[in-house]
Amino acid sequence: MKEIMTGVRQKLPNQDNKFNKFLKNKIKELETGDKTEQVGVFGRTGAGKSSLINAVIEEQGLLPSGSISACTSVIIKVKANKLNPKYEAKIEFITKEEWEEELWTLKHSLGDNEDAQDSVETLSLLYGEEWKNETANLMDKKYFKDIPEFLNSGSKSLTRDTAKDLCSAFVKYTQSGSKEVKKWYWPLVKCVTFRVPNNPRLQHVTLVDLPGNGDRNKSRDTMWKKVIKSCSTVWIVAEINRAASEKEPWEILKESCSLMGNGGECQQIHFICTKSDHIGGSDDHSAAGVRARILEKNKEAKIKVRAEFSKLKEVKKQFSEECFEVFTVSSEEFLRKKHLDPDDTVFTEIPTLQKYLQDLNNRHTETFNYVSGARGILSLIQGASSREGADIKTTVSIELEGNLSHELYIVRKTMKETFTAFEKRLSEGVEKSKSSCEKVLKSVLYPTKNGSAFHRSLKSVVQKGGIHKTTKGKLININMKLTSCLTDSIDEGFKKTFPNERSSGPFNGVINKFSLGTEKLIIKKECKNVKLQLTFLKTEEEKMKTNLNKLIRERKKTIYSSLTTTIEETMKPCYDRAKLFKGHGMLNKMRGTIENHVRRSKDVMFDQAKSTMMKQLRDLNSDILEELENTMQESIHLSLKTDGVSIPDVSEQLKMVNNYYNELT
Repeated sequence: MKEIMTGVRQKLPNQDNKFNKFLKNKIKELETGDKTEQVGVFGRTGAGKSSLINAVIEEQGLLPSGSISACTSVIIKVKANKLNPKYEAKIEFITKEEWEEELWTLKHSLGDNEDAQDSVETLSLLYGEEWKNETANLMDKKYFKDIPEFLNSGSKSLTRDTAKDLCSAFVKYTQSGSKEVKKWYWPLVKCVTFRVPNNPRLQHVTLVDLPGNGDRNKSRDTMWKKVIKSCSTVWIVAEINRAASEKEPWEILKESCSLMGNGGECQQIHFICTKSDHIGGSDDHSAAGVRARILEKNKEAKIKVRAEFSKLKEVKKQFSEECFEVFTVSSEEFLRKKHLDPDDTVFTEIPTLQKYLQDLNNRHTETFNYVSGARGILSLIQGASSREGADIKTTVSIELEGNLSHELYIVRKTMKETFTAFEKRLSEGVEKSKSSCEKVLKSVLYPTKNGSAFHRSLKSVVQKGGIHKTTKGKLININMKLTSCLTDSIDEGFKKTFPNERSSGPFNGVINKFSLGTEKLIIKKECKNVKLQLTFLKTEEEKMKTNLNKLIRERKKTIYSSLTTTIEETMKPCYDRAKLFKGHGMLNKMRGTIENHVRRSKDVMFDQAKSTMMKQLRDLNSDILEELENTMQESIHLSLKTDGVSIPDVSEQLKMVNNYYNELT
């Protein structure tokens, strides 16, 4: 297809007229880039994440698992290598400036701060005992002689012939805890991307092994949020024996649900119970007895996990029961059975997950979109070369412009109704925020438990801009707490307006329903002389709706997060003041600073958050209408009101492309 369209583009005359420029641009626009579906994988160390990923893509030994402690910060992406048959890893470092800033934070966390132990461990990984020398320049290049890329290019690439060899080479960039390795570099690493050759399940899918929460390093935290917002599916991994009762997987879900749901594009949450073939003792050791017990245990685990999910009110604001599925898997059993009896998957649903990945690959429409777009362009070129049907061109263009005007009216009306509804809900949220913010703040600043050690937690909170995860795993997020009344007021409406299910479509499906009525005109006998132009317009309409849906999907993430972003920006000055306090009375001074700031700011802060969101919604509405009107008006004009241009005959190419198109459909 690309060869055909390159040839057509070269045949177009170099005349500097509007029609030729239009055609060349349309051919160029066919190159859309290769966007993959992202599947985010969460789970605590030891839950079996690495083994699961290795088993699902059938690459034993790619990701390390077992005794070595996994790092809690590095994002690991696993995608296809489409360029060569090698296993490749690209290690992306944080910047030198970021590490200098983090060193300052680590050193200042060594005192009266909850992060002190983590800071000692992190510094020791890179510097051994030398970081304790106050005169040492920890940015000296001697500490990075094995990774000069950190100081120079910012990334390092490794290439190996096998997955196992690659794993051995990169382990020190993602793990910690083995005495064989003198230095561990994960504190300097932001992300590692593995490229796996000849793997059909990764053709249009990227698996992302994610830390359970964000990170104190700003760029790592920004990347974490960006990745989780871009996941169309999330896998939460937990051992089957404690899947329903273990706190960590459910905390991950509660803390991240708004980023994945209204703030992201996640359509499915899969809760994956690992080690499903591990069973307790029994007198019945027969194959049938063991099989029956495993099946019963797996069934029971699914029921318990579903029951636990149904209790999560905050999560269910973002995701319905239909979005949540439970799987029981055993990576060991799958690999064993794969060689003995591939059809016997009673203990493990890894084949079901593999099928899900294959369906994601099949859903990818890059090839079809290219062929469909090319068919439309070639139809336009061939149609424009005909000088017949001048009268019908005029009649059809008048009808299409009338249809366009009517369709724009419907879109405008629907979006105005949505805008009005959001304004009303947000106004209610603002009033509720003003009246309850001090009470909400007190619930964070004066916890009933762990009061005596709370000054260390609060110190960490203000040093990190209002967000901190305690050593016991509890998330403290003052900004999100203050925003909660605003987000609660719009969550339901936002989910309906911008559904993650792509079949529904944004704004009650009004973009998906937009139509100039070209299909009805194509089958009319009197329109046979403009059938090719109408085919182009139909193709152009579909392409434009696809692009708009992508645009809306990205913009809605920013719109939703704007509420919290505005509160974060307003609260930053008080965190900066509070983190300077030391010594006696530090806790009360920090509390007082935050409380006074909220008291002074509340009459402006929440209104400002509302105004920012409404402006972004208004801008989105304006951009959608402008794109619809300008794109379709230009396409109607150039396809039906342009005559006598000197263009090549593309009848043979059109015939070939029509065959490809019919084959794909």
